[in-house]
Amino acid sequence: MKRTEVEKTQPAPKAKRIKRDAQRGYWASKTEFVLTLIGYAIGIGNVWRFPYLCYRSGGGAFLVPYMLMVILCGIPLFYMEVLIGQFSSTGCTSMFRLAPLLKGTGICMMIVNMYCVCYYSVIISYPIRMLYYSCWKTVPWINCEQSWNSKNCTKIEGMNSTAENFVTPADEFFHLEVLRISSSIAELGTIVWEQLICLLITWIIVFACVVRGIKSVGKVAYFTAPFPYILLTILFVRGVTLPGAATGIKFFFYPEWHRLLDLRVWSDAAIQMFFGLGPGWGGIINMASFNRFHNNAKFDSILVVMINVFTSIYAGVVVFSVLGFLSKMSGKSVKTVATSGAGLAFVTYPEAIAKMPIPQLWACLFFLMLFLLGIDSVFVQLEAITTSILDEIQALRKYKVMLTTALCIFSFGCSSIMCTNAGMYILQLFDWYSSALSIIVICLVEIFMIMYIYGINNFLTDVEFMLGKRPNLFWKITWKYITPIVLIFILLTSIIFLREITYNGIKYPRWAVALGWLSFVSSIIWIPLYVFYIMIIKRNTLCSSLKRRMRPLDWTPADPVDREEYEAFRRQRRAPKFMTESEAEGPATADK
Repeated sequence: MKRTEVEKTQPAPKAKRIKRDAQRGYWASKTEFVLTLIGYAIGIGNVWRFPYLCYRSGGGAFLVPYMLMVILCGIPLFYMEVLIGQFSSTGCTSMFRLAPLLKGTGICMMIVNMYCVCYYSVIISYPIRMLYYSCWKTVPWINCEQSWNSKNCTKIEGMNSTAENFVTPADEFFHLEVLRISSSIAELGTIVWEQLICLLITWIIVFACVVRGIKSVGKVAYFTAPFPYILLTILFVRGVTLPGAATGIKFFFYPEWHRLLDLRVWSDAAIQMFFGLGPGWGGIINMASFNRFHNNAKFDSILVVMINVFTSIYAGVVVFSVLGFLSKMSGKSVKTVATSGAGLAFVTYPEAIAKMPIPQLWACLFFLMLFLLGIDSVFVQLEAITTSILDEIQALRKYKVMLTTALCIFSFGCSSIMCTNAGMYILQLFDWYSSALSIIVICLVEIFMIMYIYGINNFLTDVEFMLGKRPNLFWKITWKYITPIVLIFILLTSIIFLREITYNGIKYPRWAVALGWLSFVSSIIWIPLYVFYIMIIKRNTLCSSLKRRMRPLDWTPADPVDREEYEAFRRQRRAPKFMTESEAEGPATADK
């Protein structure tokens, strides 16, 4: 029986409840959900950050703290968010019915997602631009004979240890032709029209992926999630057969056990685990909210996390096999040629590709893989924003296509400033400040709300009803103690080890740094602002009003049949009653 038919045959609950939209929908299959989560959790960072971080932080030794962080914090946090979304069938704002006073955290999530969607869409538009250049008869970053090259351009084979002020053809190609970068963020310059067109193409593709919600997202995931692995495997086979590949792979895996005594290595492992899996953004909760109520969430969560870990290591072998080849061809050490971030993806790796036979083929495969790895993250985050708005304002559900269109146009407009000559500086600024610390704070609020305000035992009871089995002691200990401690550790070390922001050796002016911190404050400020809002609008007893808004507001399954069974289950367990909508939004006299 369909969901709408079930709801029509059920009697209306006695108490006034939050309205649930019967047409919210479900995934067409479990496979769609798992593939979408894989696409969301696995992104460009698995290719351009993890391999370098692993090599820099002790090689094989780095995998010890990394795997500990995954087991003790990553899997529990990921699993918890899947459970929240699946149980409540709500997005990242409505989930705060668990503690209505903290609803500002949901607004914070949406703002952080908007920031990320804007700059991340620019990042994945670069591979589209690079695909165009990869189709040239001769890849344009192979020599110093192009119109954009300077007198300092030197092919990597011609460099020596005494050379000064040299720059490789690939470096000049990316910065002087693709970015046409200015000297600093203060010189905004003009629009790079080719890049703006690529950004527009990116947003058209994103819109096509999300226009029908999970119906289109789920179908697109059948291609965007597995296809990068095909490309990665092709690049793996090519990479490991190159001269010098073994040297590069050895650099990647060779363990430096003494590095385990370095706090920064443990910090890097925790941060990579945290941002590699993607909790706190709302995407996991939102995707899980379309699951069937009794879906085996534990299996899904562990599977996705393990695939994420495998992908990071697999991508590391692919990247360092090519870096080993570049090292052999240039006569430089792997340590010298290894880089991270955009430098790896758009400078170092293309430099190595240019030295292979048929470089156009390998370049096209590599940049297509980068685009597909990144686009999943964008449309899942955009869908999280859309779903959150529709969950809060359900009257807009019939205008979902218009809302999605408006969000895409707005995001394209905001991100277009990053297509100027100073665009990379602006992108780096928002990537540096707008989301990293905010997401850690959001996760801390989440775990504190569920484990200490709502209560760990209440949460375990919910999971027992939903999955038919109460989580064992491991989950209780990690959720209540270990995961919060790791999150606090990540927050403190992120602040302690926060470096001065630079790009390509150029420091940012103070006003730009202030703007970066303002982007952080602009999202996180909504958490205390909402608390102050509740304090201001209540005219009577403040303490009782705040206390009442720390109680769950109708935290029940969305389906009427599941809801009735759940309420009977709670009565049997003698669990406390939830607030109804009238109790939460009633007159001030109700606070007495």
